[in-house]
Amino acid sequence: MSAVALPASAPAGEIKPRKAPYRVMPGFKLSLGFTILYLTLIVLIPLSAIFLKTFTMTWEGFWAAVTSERVIASYKLTFGASFIGALFNVFFGGIVAWVLVRYKFPGKRIVDALVDLPFALPTAVAGITLTALYSSNGWFGRYIEGVLGIKVAFTPVGVVVALTFIGLPFVVRTVQPVLEDAERELEEAAASLGASAFQTFRRVVFPTILPSLLTGFALAFARATGEFGSVIFIAGNMPLVSEITPLFIITKLEQYDYAGATAIAVVMLVASFIMLLTINLLQAWSRGRNAK
Repeated sequence: MSAVALPASAPAGEIKPRKAPYRVMPGFKLSLGFTILYLTLIVLIPLSAIFLKTFTMTWEGFWAAVTSERVIASYKLTFGASFIGALFNVFFGGIVAWVLVRYKFPGKRIVDALVDLPFALPTAVAGITLTALYSSNGWFGRYIEGVLGIKVAFTPVGVVVALTFIGLPFVVRTVQPVLEDAERELEEAAASLGASAFQTFRRVVFPTILPSLLTGFALAFARATGEFGSVIFIAGNMPLVSEITPLFIITKLEQYDYAGATAIAVVMLVASFIMLLTINLLQAWSRGRNAK
């Protein structure tokens, strides 16, 4: 067996240390510094400005601004409708992702492209379109209201419809790659061992896609809580009935009550952060459980 030849410049018995692997991007310190600087300019400073403006208020003024009857009603509608819309998207978005991954049918590429339509469509256009469809004389609204007796446009139901529309792509695009990478051999093995279709889904498929479903729920919920353009047209914006919190913040700004607007924004920011933190903890718990 021939010996490995050492480089001519290296003394006998000594091996030169391997050089660091070639990286396209700059080193860690420079990249980390740029990341922190960018996040500071884009995220931390604007959020800090909201808190600093709110701190100019007294505690009594802050509490009065964020707990008035009209503001509480807008909280309930915004977070409640966002939560319901995200739940709808988890269920139906999961089905859409499953169909797009597991089945072949004519027009599949068109359906796949339509999923991204809420991303590309301006929110104001989406709001006007939904209002035209679900109003009392709209294509859908005339039958829903006439047959079922449910009024959609200019009610909290319309808010849920709009928030479900804009949140669907987040769930589908989060679950879809997980289903594509899932090992179908495990499903076939479960079926060969006598498991029913429901048992295979519950014990094999669902644990695999659960973290992605939670991620999609978090993204859809976060997107919905800050939605404005697609909601104001279909909501009707009636105080204490169908007025969302982002619209109430705009109303405060139009009244030059900047401190009151930032106070409400702080409440929404903290509530959204707590919700996202809770979902991230659930994701970590789910991954740890599946890894065992």
